[in-house]
Amino acid sequence: MPLALLALAIGAFGIGTTEFVIMGLLPEVAGDFGVSIPTAGFLVTGYALGVVLGAPLMTVLGTKISRKRMLMLLMGLFIVGNLLSAIAPVFGVMLAGRVVASLAHGAFFGIGSVVAAELVAPEKKAGAIAMMFTGLTVANVVGVPLGTFVGQTLGWRMTFGLVAALGVVGLAGIARLVPDLPKPEGVRLRHELAAFRNVQVLLAMAMTVLGFGGVFAAVTYLAPMMTDVAGYADSSVTWLLVLFGLGMVAGNLIGGKFADRALMPLLYTSLGALAVVLALFTLTAHNKIAAAVTITLIGALGFATVPPLQKRVLDQASGAPTLASAVNIGAFNLGNALSAWLGGIVIAAGLGYTAPNWVGAVLAGSALVLAILSAALERRSAAAGPSLVVTGKAPAEQAAPVHH
Repeated sequence: MPLALLALAIGAFGIGTTEFVIMGLLPEVAGDFGVSIPTAGFLVTGYALGVVLGAPLMTVLGTKISRKRMLMLLMGLFIVGNLLSAIAPVFGVMLAGRVVASLAHGAFFGIGSVVAAELVAPEKKAGAIAMMFTGLTVANVVGVPLGTFVGQTLGWRMTFGLVAALGVVGLAGIARLVPDLPKPEGVRLRHELAAFRNVQVLLAMAMTVLGFGGVFAAVTYLAPMMTDVAGYADSSVTWLLVLFGLGMVAGNLIGGKFADRALMPLLYTSLGALAVVLALFTLTAHNKIAAAVTITLIGALGFATVPPLQKRVLDQASGAPTLASAVNIGAFNLGNALSAWLGGIVIAAGLGYTAPNWVGAVLAGSALVLAILSAALERRSAAAGPSLVVTGKAPAEQAAPVHH
């Protein structure tokens, strides 16, 4: 694997830390600003919606410059947003800082996925994408628990200051290690938009929304669930997040390994198992050991879907993948926003801190139904006539003519 993937992983580490660390600090932030836990949950929802909006917006703006330069600009935006969160005097400013930082997220992973895939041979594309996303998963083993510990001991503002410093390291890594790849010729915005006419691209994105949304339904309110239901001390949230992160690392690596071999069977298995485990979490959350095991499994099964879903979008939008890739990252976060919002609703309705787990189980089960539908449509299309063969060439080289 090229050294440039390390630079992308470093950037992903910083972004992953700021995205997930808020979950361990939700009680502290809520108490500091004098808002309820469901209201503080808008820091998760707001970030996620910012990713959804920022992914296509930043990707379109980036079509005029090289991908390396765009990745550097996105890291700069990430740094500014986290500094704003660190010094926020009121909740509204904190929320604004989260949104500013989130605008970089989708485009970074979207453009980064395309760059990672271009740096390796065709049969290693999913592995390269998984390598970049390893930064995101390792953030949950190191960055998020450390950030939670710092936030609980030195204050959450210090956490976001350190995250901004991580962004500076990521920016330097990209500047030093990522090659200045030329912009692909002949790829215009209308070509990129044409990918969204493909029903398989839309189905893959819908699977992304629902599947990863299932994970976030449970994880967004993990801190109050573990302290109020399982009976863990506040300090235990840190190592519980480590377990979740270890699960994510394992799931991401498994997903990257098998997505190049058996993509759809991997999705069936991971989504089906995720729905079952999330449903069981409503019961296992009442036992400390069972809860810890379940948290690890949710991380593993949830992130086992990431490389195959991202690769499926890249394959189906092979002629012009950059915008579709970025929008799919936005789709992950649309699922995050949807599930955090739905989780807040069921908690506010008095159904308890375990109720979001049922929301997650329904979302993951719905994603499995879409995966089965997608495969059925693909088989029917293949039976009806020869399908487009995706070559191992770079996206710009294999772009098919778009008929309007």
